[in-house]
Amino acid sequence: MISYKSYFDYLSQRSRLGLLYRKHWLYPKLTKVIDGRTLDVGCGVGDMLSFRHNTTGVDVNPHAVAWCRSQGLEAYEMAEDVLPFGDCAFQSVILDNVIEHLYDPEVLLSQIRRVLEPGGVLVVGVPGQCGYAFDSDHKVYYDEVKLIEVISKAGFTRSNVMHLPLPIPGLGRWLRQYCLYGVFVRNI
Repeated sequence: MISYKSYFDYLSQRSRLGLLYRKHWLYPKLTKVIDGRTLDVGCGVGDMLSFRHNTTGVDVNPHAVAWCRSQGLEAYEMAEDVLPFGDCAFQSVILDNVIEHLYDPEVLLSQIRRVLEPGGVLVVGVPGQCGYAFDSDHKVYYDEVKLIEVISKAGFTRSNVMHLPLPIPGLGRWLRQYCLYGVFVRNI
């Protein structure tokens, strides 16, 4: 397993082009489907936190949390699979490129369901084949069918699926930045 410091260093090496893509293409699309107080689970270096006000971050990596806080962002360290927030505290949750790092996301998804108000929106992003193969810490590959199945089983209903940056069949096999984003609504 890679150390938290090494993984933080890896996350910090994002390219200028990657940051521009997130700020001007990805995040504007994702923020169209979320509303209200938002939780970014696995916030990493805080790109979404700095992009969107009213967003709180949480991460298991103490280096990532310390970095976010040093930038004036609201971020908290979490124990594995335990979100440090009360029930129904958020109107939306983003889980971007996180569940592929877990053999079984069931406990984390139940925690997300707990902190998300009924009818709230959960956005889950997972890498395509090329991005999945690029990171040695990835444990489970999700295609669209598997993603919908796992999130639905946790008490959410699919609202939409987005293939980004472009909905081109097979793009995920060649483009590392390609991701599948599922938009789900918490069942009551």
